[in-house]
Order: sequence, then C-alpha cells, then structure tokens
Amino acid sequence: MIFAVILAGGTGSRMGSTDMPKQFLEIKGKPILNHTVEKFLPNPKFEKIIVLSPKAWLGHTKEIIRKYTGKSDKIVVIEGGSTRNETIMNAIRYIDGQYGLDDDTVIVTHDSVRPFLTHRIIEENIEAAQQYGACDTVIPATDTIVEGNGTAITAIPDRRKMYQGQTPQSFKAKLLRDAYDSLSAEEKDILTDAAKILVMKGKEVRLVQGETFNIKITYPYDLKIARSLLDEDIV
Repeated sequence: MIFAVILAGGTGSRMGSTDMPKQFLEIKGKPILNHTVEKFLPNPKFEKIIVLSPKAWLGHTKEIIRKYTGKSDKIVVIEGGSTRNETIMNAIRYIDGQYGLDDDTVIVTHDSVRPFLTHRIIEENIEAAQQYGACDTVIPATDTIVEGNGTAITAIPDRRKMYQGQTPQSFKAKLLRDAYDSLSAEEKDILTDAAKILVMKGKEVRLVQGETFNIKITYPYDLKIARSLLDEDIV
C-alpha cells in the first residue's frame, strides 16, 4: 500500500507576525495546506492521505479540510511529533496500527507548505521508492555552494555535484523506521530531514528531478511568489 504523509506540524516561526502556523495562511481563497493536500487527492494509488498537525491545531486542521476540500474518507488528520522525523514516525505508527506494515508499504512524505508539486513528481517518487527503497526530490544547484565556519569559507564544493533538496521524500516505511530506530540519541539530534537517516546508515537514496517552482513557503516574500504562481496559473 501507498500513503501520502503531509507534514503540517510546524509553527511557522520564520513567517514573522502571524498568529497561526504558515500552513493555515490563505492564498487564492484557501489555506496553503488545502492546496497541497489537493495535489494528492486525484491519485488513485494512495490508500490514505495522512495530515500531521500540531496538537493545538488538530481541530482547526480537520475543520479547514472539511470546509475547503470537502469530506473525504481518503484524508485523515492525526497529531504530529516533537520533530520532523518523529512526526513521520507517528504516521508510520498509524499505518502499522490501522493496516499493518509489510516490506512494500510506501510513504510519500511532503511539506504542507510546498503546494506546487506536480503529478509527475508524485508518480516518480512512488516508482523510485518502490524500486529502490528511498528517494529525494531535488533540483541542481544554480548558485555556487560555499561551506563555512560562520566567519570564513572552509570549502567550495563542486557545484556540478550539488543539489537543492525539496520534497516529496519517499520511502519504504519499514526500511525508514528500522533505520531510525537504530540511531543513537546523538545521531537523531543532528538530523535535518528523513533522507539523512538512510544516508547515515549507508543506504542508497535515489534522486528524483524536482521543479524550480516547487517552492517551500517559509518567509513573507514566499507568499508573494506563491500568489503570483497561482494568479498566472503556472502550476
């Protein structure tokens, strides 16, 4: 079985003066979260679309899904965890409890504030996860990447080998869970995303080509870009 896992557990602290998490801010008449969820709904391969929300916003999340997207047996809203990866583990625990996990269970994890993914990206994530066990959506780096220590450059990697990570990141759920459970507390503390779990364990994570417009809405400026993309019907 295949599950979409929408990570809506963040509080949006970098968005500035707003009294709600950024995934609930509206663009073109409905919350960002709804735009994102609706990219997954048409795909018949998903058994469930699991939306993970901060505990304090569970009721609000369920309400906006009902109000703007409509009632659907395909969507379930559950509580997220204290970190991004704990949130993903909550989704895996839900799947295990409701359906059971087997070696072929796939999760397609995606940022709730990245509403411009395409059906092509979703399909290629599913295919890569099924075939290889794990994949990450990326675009080639266009700027030179500089590594530094806070005050000076320590290295300038070969840009031809550099990519900018996006989402979805997709995995065979048992593979990801077992790798995560094998990490020490210190290793878990340095994780920035789920793909790194498998990289740290020496597992292959395949690359899926993303899109430059598959932006993550993080800062107020990103809201302006998102509104322009929707107004111009680019995606």
